Amino acid sequence: MVTLDWGRISRKYPTWDDHGDAQHIFNAMKSRLPIYDRAITALIEDIFQRGLDQRVLVIATGEFGRTPKVNMGRAKTPLWPGRDHWPGAMSVLVSGGGWKMGHVVGQTNRKGEYPAERILDPNDLVATVYRFLGIDPGTMMVDHRGRPLPLLPSGEPIRELL
Repeated sequence: MVTLDWGRISRKYPTWDDHGDAQHIFNAMKSRLPIYDRAITALIEDIFQRGLDQRVLVIATGEFGRTPKVNMGRAKTPLWPGRDHWPGAMSVLVSGGGWKMGHVVGQTNRKGEYPAERILDPNDLVATVYRFLGIDPGTMMVDHRGRPLPLLPSGEPIRELL
């Protein structure tokens, strides 16, 4: 699966957004999640069966979390249940890359609102990926005016994965 021509393989959905004004979140998840579950499982199993798990890294994430509580959307009609952007906490799935698997790093409070232990920053994940790629996250670059610019302004590799 990891070696396929992904340009020929696609699944189309009318929308991907789960705000309450985009579509009904529960109906959307009933159709999308089984497909996502099968696809990500097949990809990861294929990577491990082929012995590529040291060389291939899979990361499934978004750029933010979603509100812990389902809301009834914005002032549009119809008002369907949905979830808005939530910067307080998010989930990330990682597999392969020679990383340690089968455990959870970090935890939110009971309601999934905020980190409760082992608070991580997205730059920590980026630093970990850079390490996998052989890139020093402390590398300094120079911007268009000749000023030093850090490749990654903050973040440390996630030790529990390495």
